[in-house]
Amino acid sequence: MDLSPHTRAAFPALHQSVNGKPLVYLDNAATMQKPRSVIDALVHYYERDNSNVHRGLHALSMRATNAYEGARARVARFIGAAAPAEIIFTRGTTESVNLVAQAWGRAHLRAGDVVLTTQMEHHGNLVPWQQVARETGAMLRAVPLLGENGEGGLDLAALDSLLTPQVKLFAFTHVSNTLGTINPAAELCAKARAVGALTLVDAAQSAGHQPLDVRELGCDFLAFSGHKMCGPTGIGVLYARLPILENMAPYETGGGMVSTVTYEEATWKPSPERFEAGTPNIAGAIGLAAACDYLDSVGREKIAAHSHALGQLACERLAQLPGIRLLGPPAGVERSGIVSFALADVHAHDVVTFADEDGLALRGGHHCNQPLMHKLGLTSTTRASFSLYNSAEEIDVLVASLRRIQSFFGCQ
Repeated sequence: MDLSPHTRAAFPALHQSVNGKPLVYLDNAATMQKPRSVIDALVHYYERDNSNVHRGLHALSMRATNAYEGARARVARFIGAAAPAEIIFTRGTTESVNLVAQAWGRAHLRAGDVVLTTQMEHHGNLVPWQQVARETGAMLRAVPLLGENGEGGLDLAALDSLLTPQVKLFAFTHVSNTLGTINPAAELCAKARAVGALTLVDAAQSAGHQPLDVRELGCDFLAFSGHKMCGPTGIGVLYARLPILENMAPYETGGGMVSTVTYEEATWKPSPERFEAGTPNIAGAIGLAAACDYLDSVGREKIAAHSHALGQLACERLAQLPGIRLLGPPAGVERSGIVSFALADVHAHDVVTFADEDGLALRGGHHCNQPLMHKLGLTSTTRASFSLYNSAEEIDVLVASLRRIQSFFGCQ
């Protein structure tokens, strides 16, 4: 089913021209456009309910608090969490991972322990573990990637040998932001659990793009960002099982998260307030709840089927271009709507700049995947990422633009 005729009208930013051409927005893995309902939710809060949350006894503060805590409950339902207290609002996926690294990692990791990641991790799920490993003496290891273009996915045989009792945490991405690979998250979590390791799932590219239930995945932590699933920027989520949160100390302290304070010491409130120091992003949380409502009104199964089909079609069409190198799953293997490629003799930044002349919004660079780029022998790729409001006709525009670029650079 082509969702774009039914969804496109809901997104005001899509109805514009760029360089005299209709906008073709294919940069959804970086950030998605916002539906009118999300924009309206933000405007409603600022026009009517703008106030600080918690502790306020006047009408606006109580309305803001109800909306903010209602957003927490909505997000909990969206990902199948057992209780709203398992939802911590952050600035995004990166802060969520850093929270776990600092609040859990520094307290539980010791010399000789292992944090296991993969060779396809975003820097946001790699650098925090490098820092904590350096501080604690723990070791950082990565599950290898198969194939010269990453087409083989994670080496699950190697994973079995890497998952030893020394592994205390397995942190991995659900969907690769460069390769478009969809990792078998439930299987990976089960393997880690069998050796007593906790799991952290980077769901930045899966939350909102496909069905997601943390209890079905069996993960201990899960992180994602609002702006990659039709919500506002500056709001993200860390899910963690409540027994783990109850035994974690905060890594940021200040107002709002304390129970009692004297000049000598302080005690903390329970989760989730313990981990939300200072004034939170109230409007962002409300907008995120509206995004959850919108995505569920469309249907996450339908969104996944639509974007995955566009990813497959784009790979098939792009493969017909001379001198192109496609990354990620091969034809016939399920992939997300993320498609990365390299054009021979044309730098990704040139591709993106020329494509912009045709109204195309693409992304060029290393996509915060420098170790992966090094493994693949690349410095950068061009990435097209599809979502619920994109169409097959936009792939035609992409292919035509790439042919023009190749002609200009004499690659045909």
